[in-house]
Amino acid sequence: MPTIPSSRPRVLSGMRPTGKLHLGNYMGALANWVKLQQDYECYFFIADWHALTTDYADTSKVMDNIEEVALDFLGAGLDPENSVLFLQSKVLEHSKLHLLFSMITPVSWLERVPTYKEQQENITGKDLSTYGFLGYPLLQSADILIYQPQFVPVGQDQVVHVELTREIARRFNQFYKLDGREVLPEPQVLLTPSPKLPGTDGRKMSKSYGNTIQLTDTEAEVRQKLKTMVTDPARIRRSDPGDPDKCPVGDLHKLFSTPEKLVEVYTGCRSAGIGCIQCKGWAADSLVQILAPIQERRSRYTAAQAVEIIEAGSVRAQRRAAQTMREIDAAMQMPIG
Repeated sequence: MPTIPSSRPRVLSGMRPTGKLHLGNYMGALANWVKLQQDYECYFFIADWHALTTDYADTSKVMDNIEEVALDFLGAGLDPENSVLFLQSKVLEHSKLHLLFSMITPVSWLERVPTYKEQQENITGKDLSTYGFLGYPLLQSADILIYQPQFVPVGQDQVVHVELTREIARRFNQFYKLDGREVLPEPQVLLTPSPKLPGTDGRKMSKSYGNTIQLTDTEAEVRQKLKTMVTDPARIRRSDPGDPDKCPVGDLHKLFSTPEKLVEVYTGCRSAGIGCIQCKGWAADSLVQILAPIQERRSRYTAAQAVEIIEAGSVRAQRRAAQTMREIDAAMQMPIG
């Protein structure tokens, strides 16, 4: 594998392996990551340890999910020649830095993270009173800072996690310096577009809601899912006019359809010139065109080849992480690992 030029600013981001990725994952992260490859030194990882924060009781699907996410990474357009694609658990420096951070991070910092209480309230049927769940933002900070990145590409809803990472870096640097200099840079947020993408039930597309369109869905599956998708509640009868701005199918058109088709949607819907079935069919046409090249790229790899790429990327990531870890050990005056 070629060495990525160090002159480019470095970015780091990851994704949990909870199953095949869907359009929400693609629009919220993957499509942006693909664009970043041209201008940044990119590290993108599969966060398998993070999958345990809520699903620790059943790990039977973790390995299969890692393979699926690796294939989806490649299908989406992440290029192992331009980005380091790796598996979190293959780089043990993540866990070591997490441990060291846990020694200096006040518990109150973790308890105030908004998603901590939100997920405890919203995720039912699981015991989330574990340190792993409380401390996952700290592991997230270790994931980031072990690569000393300048930027972390996130949507607006993840900014609070990057701010915590900045606070932890600041606290570490107050306690420890290496030859008078700070070891851990405070990464900046690289805000990436995260458009509203509804699922088939009108809520945010999410695997937990069972309302997703997967990147691997066939054309027939896409069309079937859209047939049952909720629409503007004002359109009770075929002759009732509707409003695409109040319709989840309209939101899909805004993201994926051509400007010309969007004009047809607005005109036809507001005049009742088209029915919801026809409008959904047009949306399906647009989605299929988006998914086709992703699926074609994905088909070029077997699961074994995808895992091999992730293994090679993990070796590269570990070398970079080890470099940071040596500096951290020296700054803390601990034995160099």
